[in-house]
Amino acid sequence: MRCEGRSSYDGIDSSVWSWSDERTGHSMTRTNSKPQNISRANAPGEKQASSDRRGQSLPAHASRHPTVSGRWLLAALGLALLAAVFCAWCALCLLFWQGSWQFVYHPASQVAQTPASAGVAFDPVEFAATDAGVARLKGWWIPAESAGPFSRFTVLFLHGQDGNLGDTVDALTRLHAAGVNVLAFDYRGYGQSQFVRPSEARWRQDADWALQYLTETRHINPGAIVLDGTGLGANLALEVAARHPSLAGVIVGAPVEAPMSAVFSDARARLVPARLLIRDRYDLDAPAADLRIPLLWFQPSVRSGQGDSTPEAFQRVAARKMLVWLNPSDDAGKQYQRTLTRWLDSLEVR
Repeated sequence: MRCEGRSSYDGIDSSVWSWSDERTGHSMTRTNSKPQNISRANAPGEKQASSDRRGQSLPAHASRHPTVSGRWLLAALGLALLAAVFCAWCALCLLFWQGSWQFVYHPASQVAQTPASAGVAFDPVEFAATDAGVARLKGWWIPAESAGPFSRFTVLFLHGQDGNLGDTVDALTRLHAAGVNVLAFDYRGYGQSQFVRPSEARWRQDADWALQYLTETRHINPGAIVLDGTGLGANLALEVAARHPSLAGVIVGAPVEAPMSAVFSDARARLVPARLLIRDRYDLDAPAADLRIPLLWFQPSVRSGQGDSTPEAFQRVAARKMLVWLNPSDDAGKQYQRTLTRWLDSLEVR
């Protein structure tokens, strides 16, 4: 018996096994082959090709950092600055709008005195309730003496821009002495009335609510109601009287000419659109021209060298009117009382 043979060529390791049986004559041959690992790392051509591939794997522009145009940066910086300036300007407009009312209105919440301080009987009243039943406005009802000469009239008193009802006791006492009924109240934002920021629109609404209280709650004929305003309340009285021609008459005491000049002449008003932000005007000329009921106008005398000039708004009134100059050096209280009595005596219930 015979076996084994081995050969190697071209990297192929092969083994040949042979077996034969001499007795039977049978034979068998088996061949095993195993490929060997062939390393070509040291092949010069392959190394060069690999280096070439590595060098060409990334495009040339990928190795450079991205850049931003300087013009774009300047434009972005300019837009950011403009946005910051605009935001600051909007904030200034908001602050001016929120605080400008204090140039005109000077309310006080503490009521220092009442008509009782002057020995005048009165009833506290409240009206213009909200949906929750809370009264927006509070004031005083001062009834006329039963034998008062003008008890047929009721005066709706509109105080000025300063203080509250406690500062009007002297004026209310003079009206009571004239023999009329008086309703006086504090606007919202004043005294014990609802606390909100005052404005011309709210003052008008408050005056309308007071008229509604007199006509609907106390059932007073509108033709027996006389409006009486002093200071900025006189401007309001003219506005309300022009819109309610069914009233008996209107009394104004020293209305304020150009009351909004304090706002629009402020240095900060030049930086914002003040006339667009502030809606209050209290114009005297327009309501004076529209007035259709009798007017009594009290004006303090200046006693200047050129004399006192008639207010332009008074000249625009087409209805029956009377202008009275109150001389501070004389007894203005008595002059006021005499004039008021004479004017009420000529007034008729409409």
